[in-house]
Amino acid sequence: MNAVMEQKMTYQVPHLINGKPIKSTGRQLDIYNPATGQLAGFSNAADQALVDQAVKAAKDAQVSWAAKTPTQRAKMIFKFKNLLDANMNELAKLISQEHGKTIAEAKGSIQRGIDVVDFTCNIPYHLRGSYTDEVASGVDSFSLHQPLGVCVGITPFNFPGMIPLWMFPIAIACGNTFVLKPSEKDPSCPLRMVELLHEAGVPEGVVNVVQGDKEAVDALITHPDVRAVSFVGSSAIAEYVQTTAIKHHKRAQAFGGAKNHCIVMPDADMDQAASAIVESAYGSAGERCMAISVVVAVGDQVADELIKRMKPMIENLKIGPGHLDAIDMGPLVTKPHWERVQSYVALGKQEGASLIIDKSQHKPAGHEDGYFMGGCLFDNVTPNM
Repeated sequence: MNAVMEQKMTYQVPHLINGKPIKSTGRQLDIYNPATGQLAGFSNAADQALVDQAVKAAKDAQVSWAAKTPTQRAKMIFKFKNLLDANMNELAKLISQEHGKTIAEAKGSIQRGIDVVDFTCNIPYHLRGSYTDEVASGVDSFSLHQPLGVCVGITPFNFPGMIPLWMFPIAIACGNTFVLKPSEKDPSCPLRMVELLHEAGVPEGVVNVVQGDKEAVDALITHPDVRAVSFVGSSAIAEYVQTTAIKHHKRAQAFGGAKNHCIVMPDADMDQAASAIVESAYGSAGERCMAISVVVAVGDQVADELIKRMKPMIENLKIGPGHLDAIDMGPLVTKPHWERVQSYVALGKQEGASLIIDKSQHKPAGHEDGYFMGGCLFDNVTPNM
């Protein structure tokens, strides 16, 4: 059964442990449709007992999963890759309705995740060991790649399809098992992808999904049976996850928040530069680490030329629900996130920057309660702002 329930008044996104959907009764975590501002569904926060259940399922499955040859595991992952391709439209729709991305953006992000799954299908080659004889007199050297055990992935709201696909396919291809904790803001796509993994023949328990927030994260990164943790999210939480996981003797990789800066030199192609900047800054409503938030123009003439070209592009951005055709920018993911970005616009004006394009109050007709903003552009910004 598809564990992502059909939307009626509201839908519940369950946990997925040992291949079975589990509807717990923990704290309710609301899921909103950002295009309407209406409550769309909910999940329930996993507690320590439920996390223990998920980790145990992964630990119990790991020995038999690791005993399969790399080729056997790769064949299942190849089937999973084909299922991702076949279900691209469904996955993109799930992302759009919970995150707000346009369908084109959602599909693009899933494809970047599938690219990693493509790489994973060749895991037998990457797991080859090495052998060197006579590295010293009478001494030979060889290396083996062996799985760690239970791994954990904690993924952010802004790429609910792509970033989980950076994590669990590679982990399980190497013989590990996995517990995924997706963002509570948009958990349906990650859950559906793990269902597709089971359809591809990967045994139950190899990948499990727990819904939740900090309580679930803390239970996972301190669990004695978890061997490795991977995290993508804000810098403050990345530091917390990294230090806590290491303190509890786990391998950890934690990617913190980022934004790109762009320097435009006087000899740049201004049309190309303006187009690239606008696409990067306002694509995905700016909710990505690849967003250009600051442009440094070398010389006032360069700045004036850039603004001249960028202004009509920004003013003509088509803002609306992501599922509609020809939309350039969808809503922000939640009301608190919308309020935060609004506060940045207010702060920029307060600090004396010139707000030369202000679409902060833009609301598409018929979606006045959605978390929409149009493009904004500041000029005359100083380093201390």
